Amino acid sequence: MTPPGLDAIVIGSGAGGAAVTYKLIRAGLRVALLEKGPRLPTDGSTLDIQRVVHNGEFLSREPWLDRSGNRIMPEEHFNLGGKTKWYGAALLRFSPHEFAADAAHGCLSWPLSYRDIEAYYVEAERLLAVREFAIEPDLKRIVDRITGNQAGWRAEPMPMGLAGSIVHDVAEARHFDGFASVRSLKSDAEQSLLSRIAGNPSLTLLTGTEVVSLLGEPGLPQRVVGVSTADGHRLFAPNVILAGGAMHSPRLLQRYLENSALATRLPAAQQLGRNLKLHLLTAMVAVSPARKTDLIRKTTVLLNARHPHSSVQPLGFDSELLATLIPGFVPRTLANIIGARAYGFFLQTEDSSHALNRVVDAPQAGGLPTFDYDESRTPGAQKEHRAFTRTLQRALIRAGCVSFTKRIGITGTAHVCGTMLCGQDARDSVVDANGAVHGMQGVFVADGSILPRSSRVNPSLTIYAWGLRLGDFLARQRPLTTTANAALV
Repeated sequence: MTPPGLDAIVIGSGAGGAAVTYKLIRAGLRVALLEKGPRLPTDGSTLDIQRVVHNGEFLSREPWLDRSGNRIMPEEHFNLGGKTKWYGAALLRFSPHEFAADAAHGCLSWPLSYRDIEAYYVEAERLLAVREFAIEPDLKRIVDRITGNQAGWRAEPMPMGLAGSIVHDVAEARHFDGFASVRSLKSDAEQSLLSRIAGNPSLTLLTGTEVVSLLGEPGLPQRVVGVSTADGHRLFAPNVILAGGAMHSPRLLQRYLENSALATRLPAAQQLGRNLKLHLLTAMVAVSPARKTDLIRKTTVLLNARHPHSSVQPLGFDSELLATLIPGFVPRTLANIIGARAYGFFLQTEDSSHALNRVVDAPQAGGLPTFDYDESRTPGAQKEHRAFTRTLQRALIRAGCVSFTKRIGITGTAHVCGTMLCGQDARDSVVDANGAVHGMQGVFVADGSILPRSSRVNPSLTIYAWGLRLGDFLARQRPLTTTANAALV
């Protein structure tokens, strides 16, 4: 299909890409949304533990190098809707103070305040049909004992992107955390945003379309005017929006700046790919004698005043999934017995920004990109996460549970962010408060790479809100250009 004249090209269909596309289409603009991966099947395979967890059938299989040059395989997904199809549906806002700098923890500030994005949190929650589920009996017993021991713990309801009717579908209810819904019972980017604009003649949606390079205006490389795809096509539009995620968007821009000789001329180029953040993550399995029968499980978030950059949420895992977290030397029959008496928890601590934590594009065709991350570079976060883990384990013991933990390593990239920071100054950030790349024209960023802070909670809702805000900003610029006569050639 040859799209008509385009106002914008959006690269990536996850939270940020879908949100900005939704806004632009609703404003009457013409958009091509390009997704590297396919649509996911609806045959039930995305709920199959063997295929999803054990076989990793839907992972990207894209190889990288770690900081030591070892080959690694980050747990990325390329499909329509991006990671939002697989996420655990926790949709929490960042707290107002998490938009300010925290020098003691090594956290940078946003160039805007909570108030500037609050309306977009509200809009995102409406579009994603965010709701709370009542805490279930097994979890309530554990939480009541934890919060009642005067150790600084408090519990808050978990805002979830799940249909209320999921409680009547046991298979979906037990397999939403890390699985893609078959019956559209999870509020992912495709279901909640793209489905609202499906069929709109102003939208050209191309799946299985990998963007390999940005295209600049001849004689004016600071102005990006289009993209080139892996199959040899080129699309042109006055605005190109990077939304491929914090591991992939910076590499496209790095490649372009190197090829156009801008890498040494633009101050923002020195920050590109840097300040990579992952969250320090630990999965914890808590076991007690009684069998656990809760269905949703992921209904509450736990916070502790003594560990202000950390949070814990239950995993939405049933006994079969929890058994996969039990060490391999334990016989599977015993692991299944333990899993039936266990509750899973997911601990996360905000890591600070460090310039040496970064992603670097492959130095040459056929080479591998580098994922250079070392949590020891942010010792404050490392110290808090260890203390937070011990604090929760002690609280669980008092609640009658014995626990063991499994750290999530650098291949666990579900919360990766921060490689194209938004900020006021091109010397320490890549994009401005409106998502425009410093020193360039026609190129914007809509994904989690812009996050100066990763917060103590999941970043999904904030990425949606940022994408909605960027979409409004671009729509207000109409007419975006008088030469929006794009073509696919």
